[in-house]
Amino acid sequence: MLKKVTARHFDLTPEIKSKAEAEMEGLNRYFDNIISAEFILDVERHRRMAELKVKVYNSVLSGSGDTDDMYNSIDQAVDKVKGQLKKHKGKLKRKNPEEIAEKTEALTRPSTDVDEVDI
Repeated sequence: MLKKVTARHFDLTPEIKSKAEAEMEGLNRYFDNIISAEFILDVERHRRMAELKVKVYNSVLSGSGDTDDMYNSIDQAVDKVKGQLKKHKGKLKRKNPEEIAEKTEALTRPSTDVDEVDI
């Protein structure tokens, strides 16, 4: 998984960067096939904003947090994305059994493309 942390309007400290990277790494518990994750951290006066964008196959999930503490904002953004990952994984699980059933049915059906020859 490709991880990226971007800081806007403030100097990124190693502690905040390691917290953000650890949280992104923890997302693998909820969904294995994450392509990339990007944190955008921003400061405006007393607001500390964190936005997390997670790219999975065929979609991008995002969550944001806005508090007066950067660590809490990171936690809020991660919590929102965790819920979206669980929902996305549930959709894939519901969709997948139908596809498997269709594929196995197609394999077990006799083929009509070949002419039968009696010997």
